[in-house]
Amino acid sequence: MATPRLQKKYNEEIAPALKERFQYKSAMQVPKVTKIVINRGIGEAVADKKLVDIGVEELTLIAGQKAVPTYSKKAISNFKLRENMPIGARVTLRRDNMYEFLDRLISISLPRERDFQGVNTKLDGRGNYTLGIKEQIIFPEISIDKVKKVTGMDITIVTSANTDEEAYELLKQFGMPFKK
Repeated sequence: MATPRLQKKYNEEIAPALKERFQYKSAMQVPKVTKIVINRGIGEAVADKKLVDIGVEELTLIAGQKAVPTYSKKAISNFKLRENMPIGARVTLRRDNMYEFLDRLISISLPRERDFQGVNTKLDGRGNYTLGIKEQIIFPEISIDKVKKVTGMDITIVTSANTDEEAYELLKQFGMPFKK
């Protein structure tokens, strides 16, 4: 199988540039993206169990890898929520699937977002970046005609960077459209 475009770019351009910029002694110190976790909470699933199946199906289409349902840990009577009820969907991407998804996210999906000004520059302090998407219809894999309810999702990009500065530079080199 061919190497994904972003992985090739990382190996040939980004890693050497980061090594030089941050004065790393070893190539193993250069930060890299380790995984991407896509998580989708489906609050209305309490009333309608089919929504979780639809959510898992859509997430599988978006990620290109089978998504799994997530279950509640505790019962909360005010939300009519019982323990071990399906309330969302998630998928963890690594290696080739991760690079393919990141490429599609940066070059195709994010620019399709309504009134897009760039993504927030806030990282979590440990070199990881979480991005909230308001509508799943920005992904070309999703047919707008088949969507019953427009919902969002959280995409967490986990890096091996030690600081936010290193992670920010890594994501910027990948082409992440940060706000100016």
